[in-house]
Amino acid sequence: MRLILKLLREGSGRVLIFLDWAVRPKIIKRSSENQIQVDKKTESLKLYEFYACPFCIKTRRAIKRLNLNLETRNAQKGDYRRELELNGGKVQVPCLRIEYAGEVSWLYESNDIIKYLEKNF
Repeated sequence: MRLILKLLREGSGRVLIFLDWAVRPKIIKRSSENQIQVDKKTESLKLYEFYACPFCIKTRRAIKRLNLNLETRNAQKGDYRRELELNGGKVQVPCLRIEYAGEVSWLYESNDIIKYLEKNF
């Protein structure tokens, strides 16, 4: 039963990835000077994700739409997964790591991440 659920989840994620590729969001256009400023601000942000997670796809679409150059980190396994669990407190994606004035905070939930990005960019 677990295997079937895993296959369904992975399969539906792949379908969503294809749909994401086929139907691109409209991207915000900025002047080159403004885009450079935005790119500088996004250097302190890291998105922990699973590639086929529907909530991660939703968050990546918002990042594309907002024209943000944001580093993504695959937390499916390995060092980024351990980093997320140790520093963020749990393995839940998507999770946005926000570093500001030497302080690090971890923001979970796709809707909250998207609201944060829309407010700040």
